[in-house]
Amino acid sequence: MKRPIGVFRLVALACVLSFVAGMGSMSSAQVPAQEPARVTGELRDVAGNLSPGVTVTFTNTTTNQIFDTVTDGQGRFARSGIPAGNYTVTLTFNREVVYETIAVLAAGQEMVLNINFKELQAQQEADQESAAKAAAEARAKFAAMKVRFDAGLAALEQAKATRMQMDRLPRDQRAPLQGEFTQSSGTALTELSAALEGISPTDANRGLVLARLGEAYELTEKYEDAARTYQQAVASKPDAPSYNNLGNSLARTGKVDEALAAYQKAIELDPTNTAVYWRNFAVGLYNSGRIKESLDPLKKATEADPSNAQAWYLLGAALVNTMEFKQDGDNMMAVIQPGTIEAYQKAIQLDPGGPYAAQAQQGLEALQAMGVGIPTRQGQRPAPARPAPARR
Repeated sequence: MKRPIGVFRLVALACVLSFVAGMGSMSSAQVPAQEPARVTGELRDVAGNLSPGVTVTFTNTTTNQIFDTVTDGQGRFARSGIPAGNYTVTLTFNREVVYETIAVLAAGQEMVLNINFKELQAQQEADQESAAKAAAEARAKFAAMKVRFDAGLAALEQAKATRMQMDRLPRDQRAPLQGEFTQSSGTALTELSAALEGISPTDANRGLVLARLGEAYELTEKYEDAARTYQQAVASKPDAPSYNNLGNSLARTGKVDEALAAYQKAIELDPTNTAVYWRNFAVGLYNSGRIKESLDPLKKATEADPSNAQAWYLLGAALVNTMEFKQDGDNMMAVIQPGTIEAYQKAIQLDPGGPYAAQAQQGLEALQAMGVGIPTRQGQRPAPARPAPARR
């Protein structure tokens, strides 16, 4: 009496498995290239019983040539005369495809193909159990990571707020806030580092964690660590803010060429904020003592956004600190570079009553004072003006 094959059909439809490993064997003898292959085997259903009346079809994926056979009363089949090539192997029962896989047949090959759906079902169930366990572990790991990330982010925001308070105060009044800043920034570094360790290299959130950790390093003036972290961040998730911050950190460490490349990438990804990125690059150059080199990005920043008072003030300050002097008798006369006064005037016009206007006005007054010359026996060049922090 023939046993129905329908029992294993539902399982078979979910299986698209290769039988290259663990399901067949082949001879290794060298044979003429023109000799066809032969495939034999047996089929068993989900109860482990032999399954007769199943059509086994080999379809060449290149030529669409078909070679088929049917399992006998013992559930066994044999098919000879199959040319070498790549094949789709299909099992059909009652005109319905119940299983499909692939096979690569070599010339003269003797392949044994035994398919036992009882074993396949057991393996499938084991795989599903393993996948469910792995998913549960991943969820638990993510939850733990998020706890550390949220704690680190909260500490980072607190450290930023404290730093802003400190920057508004004279240096001799910052001490009461220094301990609070040290504690919150240290917590940010600890928690965000722990979050990074708890996330896989392929996790979609990795770039975000790295970006925040980079901010924590940058806030604590660990610029080399910040640059290294931002480089990992853009490798994981290339976005304009991370490239901008990478440029800031690289400029702080004196790696100007690499910083320029980072800012240019930020501009490419976010052209609407071109002026911000050029301005940040200029500040990095200025703060690292490369004031003359800051002129070109500052000019580009004012061209990209002529309404930004900070950029005009910085341009005026950079022009002042790169101007030349010439000897005139006992006096050293300043040679004011073209555009210096105009840059200061533009800052005053755009920021009336604001900090950049006040600093620009001081710069103009200093230039007016230098107009009559500086006695070489009594004075030197004016000290370089300090630019205001760049806006991100």
